[in-house]
Amino acid sequence: MPLCPYALMPSDINKISFRPLLVSLALVGVVALLKFSSYCTSVPAKAGVLALFTLLLWATALLPEYLTALLFFLLAMVFSLAGPEVIFAGFGSAAIWLIFGGLVVGIAISSTGLGARIARYVAVWLHGSYFKIISGLVIAGVLFSFLMPSAMGRVVLLTPIALSVADHFSFTKGSQGRTGVLLALILGTYIPAFGILPANVPNMVLVGMAETQYNLSILYGSYLFLHFPLLSLVKAVLIIALILFFFPDKPVVAPDQKKSEELTFSRNEVILSLVVVGMLGLWITDFLHHVSPAWVALGGALILLMPSVNIVGTKEFNQKVNWGAIIFVAGILGVGGMINSTGLGRIIASGIIDLLPLAEDQSFINYMSISVASAVTGMLTTLPAVPAVLTPLSESLSQVTGLPIQTLLMMQVVGFSTIMLPYQAPPIVVGMQLSGEKLVDAAKICLVLACITIFLLLPLNFFWWKLLDWL
Repeated sequence: MPLCPYALMPSDINKISFRPLLVSLALVGVVALLKFSSYCTSVPAKAGVLALFTLLLWATALLPEYLTALLFFLLAMVFSLAGPEVIFAGFGSAAIWLIFGGLVVGIAISSTGLGARIARYVAVWLHGSYFKIISGLVIAGVLFSFLMPSAMGRVVLLTPIALSVADHFSFTKGSQGRTGVLLALILGTYIPAFGILPANVPNMVLVGMAETQYNLSILYGSYLFLHFPLLSLVKAVLIIALILFFFPDKPVVAPDQKKSEELTFSRNEVILSLVVVGMLGLWITDFLHHVSPAWVALGGALILLMPSVNIVGTKEFNQKVNWGAIIFVAGILGVGGMINSTGLGRIIASGIIDLLPLAEDQSFINYMSISVASAVTGMLTTLPAVPAVLTPLSESLSQVTGLPIQTLLMMQVVGFSTIMLPYQAPPIVVGMQLSGEKLVDAAKICLVLACITIFLLLPLNFFWWKLLDWL
């Protein structure tokens, strides 16, 4: 027995968590830089320090994601890096209300048993092997991208169903198979969709910027033919292969799940089915009515929350809605807003481009340089910010490289579709938060896929573009 009852034994040292110390030291250093450093006198410089600090905390998971977001809100406001309408803009964004609606629908799908019922039907198609399950879910995600233009909506709708599929095959929480199933649908319906023009937000930002800046119209067919073969189909195959490699497992159908499908739908299942079908119909036809997918999701959630309907009651709402996910996504949007409003995004993009070995008559070097620069810009800002900061620079890049502006605009797609870390893509973050899986698992796939893309797919894509006479 130690002489002092509070003395640390050598065996206790290994039990001490050094995370609070690391976070505290980093926080003190950031505050000192923002307050006293002569290198951080301008607002963009201070914004860069805070953005880097926030992104590092999210990447390393030293703090829970929502705590990092709250810390960002506090420091951004204390040091007046932008107005509250910018820092807290995420809470007023459509994305937050889409997440909220998705959380409520997810609770309903789980509690009513509709998710389990759908999973049993899906399992008939996927039954056989883990390879068939993962590949089938990725293919379903890609096909769904053609039907539903909102990536966030797809993730919100499909994630609860993926959870039910995982339960059907006895993939318990924390298992490799459960993670693999969730990643298959989340990544499968988001990353390959960059090759489908209306299927992701950055694509549509690029369309709008190209039209307003240069009066150029990007057509659906030519965009699909240019990007879909490698950026969509090949990446979908790679996602399947990486999930099978990093998260191998073996499916098992539990005896109590082999129920007869003759059971009638309950009253709550019927109501929920009608609500989900109605939401899906409105999402698919948004080009007709122009109602944001977020307000469709909010409307569906309100129906399910109504006391007369009572599918998601007050107790379930208070206990099961993941407010941490909402705060986290609002933080990501706030960081992006701060980077854009302070001009930091344009400074970063211009600085990267100044370092590139650009010149006329070297099409491969120009193509690789601008594509990688676009990817790096997306890592330092956010994916929707890439076309916003790079499109205005396309005219000067055209003069340096001799490439047409439209070709330079399409190079952005090659870059911002290369996701290195999940925080760059809110739909991936939302899917992982809804599923309760760790972001580090998605980061593993994203990082390896990005490396394969840069060193293999980008050169192959160059020859594809040459064949199509785009270079």
